[in-house]
Amino acid sequence: MNFGKSIFFIFLLFILSGCVGGFAPSYVPQHRRIYKQPYFYNGYEQKGIASWYGADFDGKPTASGEIYDMYAHTAAHKTLPLGTIVKVTNLNNGKSTVVKINDRGPFVKGRIIDLSYSAARDIGIDKTGTAPVILRVVGGNYKTSELFTLQVGAFRFKSNANRLKKRLSASFSSVSVKRIYQSGMLLYKVFVGSFDTPVQSSATKKILADMGFFSFLTVK
Repeated sequence: MNFGKSIFFIFLLFILSGCVGGFAPSYVPQHRRIYKQPYFYNGYEQKGIASWYGADFDGKPTASGEIYDMYAHTAAHKTLPLGTIVKVTNLNNGKSTVVKINDRGPFVKGRIIDLSYSAARDIGIDKTGTAPVILRVVGGNYKTSELFTLQVGAFRFKSNANRLKKRLSASFSSVSVKRIYQSGMLLYKVFVGSFDTPVQSSATKKILADMGFFSFLTVK
């Protein structure tokens, strides 16, 4: 094969390889596939530890404004939109229950959902207290345009929340204090940032950690 034919052959391979690439499927990392859609869509799954809350909070307001009923099938979650319906399965025994998210929490590290007493009893954690679970979104009347934020503190007294807000405002442009009822208790919570997706909060979360502040993601 002479030099001219070699060049033509290489050029032909380049063209063909480009055409094949044009029809090949594009693989997107899992986190990008999730956030390309509304963040919480039917089928979204999460694994972690479930706990429950009962009589001490019965009859008190939840984050949604509904009154907590320990015998209803409801639950608290940090970031799932209020109104989301999830199926929760105990990985230790295979038992499942279906609940509506109407409250925020749990706020213990490693736990992903706080069930009502009735739901906890369904899956057998009313006596053990906690268990590893998998939750799966199965529906709900929720908005897909909700924004996310990072909670940095929660205080019984507004003055303490305002002090933290003033300190954080020196480093961040978006800091707010919100008056929130949580499990019947009035709290003043401090939030930093406003994000379209959880991924966008990563840089701010790292800066807060470097400053010595623990933060977690929640719905704004």
